[in-house]
Amino acid sequence: MDLDHNSVVAFSKSWGLFYLIALAVGVVVYTFWPSNRKRFNQAKNSILGEDDKPWK
Repeated sequence: MDLDHNSVVAFSKSWGLFYLIALAVGVVVYTFWPSNRKRFNQAKNSILGEDDKPWK
């Protein structure tokens, strides 16, 4: 098997694209998974916790 620069670039472009698409789909699935709703709601509301006042 002869691996020249163009072959390696074509391989990395095609499989890199599939890898990034799979990673993005995984992140979206993780974000909208029903068991993570409580954790994300807690994180959303924690920004306005007891530290919601001006600095002295």
